[in-house]
Parts: sequence; C-alpha cells; structure tokens
Amino acid sequence: MIRLQELDATDKRILNALDQDPRIPVMVLAQKLGLARGTVQSRMERMAASGALRPNSSRVLPSALGRGVAAAVSAELDQSHLNEAIDALRRIPEVLECHAPAGDTDLLIRVVAKSPDDLYRVSEEIRLCPGIVRTSTSMFLREVIPYRTTGLLEG
Repeated sequence: MIRLQELDATDKRILNALDQDPRIPVMVLAQKLGLARGTVQSRMERMAASGALRPNSSRVLPSALGRGVAAAVSAELDQSHLNEAIDALRRIPEVLECHAPAGDTDLLIRVVAKSPDDLYRVSEEIRLCPGIVRTSTSMFLREVIPYRTTGLLEG
C-alpha cells in the first residue's frame, strides 16, 4: 500500500478530489485539476493496485438500500474461536466492517439494519456466532461527520 510520504502534490490533489466525488469520470477529474487524462489515469491505477483506494461501492449509503439504522456492536469472544467468529460475521450481510481494537472489546463491528427491531435481529445473529460470548450494541442516532480522508492528506 502506498504511504503518505510516497504521495506527491499531484497524488494528493487527485485524492482530495476523489474524496469529494469518488465517481467523477477520469476525464472530468483531469480537466478539473488541469492535468492530462493519462496522468490522472495512471496515478489512480497505481493507487488502486496498491490498495490505497477503496472501491467506489463502499460509498453506497446503506439507507439507500433500506438499511437506515446504523450501530456499533462490541463483542467479547472466546479467543480460541476467533477465526470461526470472523468467518461467521463475514456471512452476515448487515456487517459492514469489523475491527479488533486494543482494550476490553475483542471485536468492534459496524452494522446496519432496517429498523430497531431488525437491529435486534442482527445483534442476536452476531451474538449467536461461534466463539462470541457477549455483545453490547450502541445504535447511532445520526451521522455528524461523514466518512472522509481529506484532512489526512495535509500532514
């Protein structure tokens, strides 16, 4: 994966523009930035190949798919069943991402659901995964800062 130190000013301009509109056509992006289309295309391909760019589909709003309720589920697990738990979580469509944080929580899982009742179902499905001993669910009431990376490029 490309590191921040390896990005030049042109790469950062491209990434900032993509953060604002990840589906902007390459030609429009090139015109907007005053760059050659080939330059933008080759740099985007390099960053995508390195794993630095997320797929555009990650920007689909869950609410547009009928999943307007979002939550974080903290899970405590039997460490000897970690891989089984992760495999089971991968099979739950409402699980958007899962992290192993430092601290008391073994897994922190971001989920979406259709309604509070559906969130209960999703939480139960997670709780019943092999190796998961206990869960705690915190529903998000609203998004106050959307997913972004723009500020990271300035350091």
